[in-house]
Amino acid sequence: MIEVTNLTKRYGDHVAIDNLSFRVEKGQIYGFLGPNGAGKSTTMNILTGYIAASGGTVTIDGKDIQKQPEEAKKKIGYLPEIPPLYTEMTVEEYLSFVAQLKKIASKERKAQIQKVMEMTQITDMRGRLIRNLSKGYRQRVGLAQAVLGNPEVIVLDEPSVGLDPKQIIEIRDLIRELGKNHTIILSSHILSEVSAVCDHIMIIAHGQLVASDSPEGLQRLMTGSMELQLTVKGDAQKLKAALEAIPEIASVKMEAAHDPGLAKAMILFQEGADAREAVFYGLAEAKLPVMEMIPTQKSLEDIFLELTGDVKPREKAKKGLFGGRHSKGVQKDAQDGEETAEEDGTAAGDSAAAAEAGAADGSATAEAGAVKGRAAGEAAAESKAADTKEEQ
Repeated sequence: MIEVTNLTKRYGDHVAIDNLSFRVEKGQIYGFLGPNGAGKSTTMNILTGYIAASGGTVTIDGKDIQKQPEEAKKKIGYLPEIPPLYTEMTVEEYLSFVAQLKKIASKERKAQIQKVMEMTQITDMRGRLIRNLSKGYRQRVGLAQAVLGNPEVIVLDEPSVGLDPKQIIEIRDLIRELGKNHTIILSSHILSEVSAVCDHIMIIAHGQLVASDSPEGLQRLMTGSMELQLTVKGDAQKLKAALEAIPEIASVKMEAAHDPGLAKAMILFQEGADAREAVFYGLAEAKLPVMEMIPTQKSLEDIFLELTGDVKPREKAKKGLFGGRHSKGVQKDAQDGEETAEEDGTAAGDSAAAAEAGAADGSATAEAGAVKGRAAGEAAAESKAADTKEEQ
């Protein structure tokens, strides 16, 4: 459905997106995660044609967003982090205006507007000025304009930011409902929201994709060796000795038990081993009754923090941190190494320099360079706002 290949975006010397590649398949809800400044909003702005990329390609259902912008944009509905609302209009007036911009046939506009208002539950607000609506209802109006025209892909940048818990749950339910008929890309800092509604998660750091898999797949991938929290009735030293005698156990860490007469330990199994049965029989033989045995799993928060740390994305790829069938292109890009990335960067830099020179000369032979130079100037004018948005 969406194919992103070697996408790059530079703001002067700053590389916001660095040879990013991924594929989005039809009919799923994708979560797009990353720390502030990772390049999420920049990527979404390029996907929707709002800004131009410095290099690489984006195709929407086979339509290139740069070469065939009108055809590609018809397939996308976009809700930015700050909804693009005209607050002096009523809800119905605004949606009618958006329908005209999207070139929806006049005979279909009224029915489509009614449908999206019912879908987003804003029918009762149709005659109210947008400036008088609460934050939650403004988000719903923004979502309604994104859905208007029935686009195949809906891109949502922080759709629940600033909402109260009740409004977050309502927006979450609405996203699930939309996911039945649309492909959705959702960017959010609320990790519990992403794990609750998304079928697939992509994590970006330093402008590169560091993981791509289902929530369950990421947990399996990052858990590695099994950890077990164990509480028994008996002496702590006796427990430690019994556990260290089991070959499948890699390490034993004793912990403080809250109740007298109990001993507590955190144990790590050898890679690929499940020694729970051996632990049970070993403790039975040592006459240490098991009161509690809990396998521990990494949360999405733990996975996010680990993947967006200081380790370079290509090193993560080599260690197998890209999962799922959606990441084949990313793995190949990672395995190509730093040399290809440097060559691409040098070529892009030379191209940009040539474009600026052509623009300065104003010669007929540098006409293509001048066009690129003007595009670069526009991008530079937006860079401060874009960088500020990435930091927020």
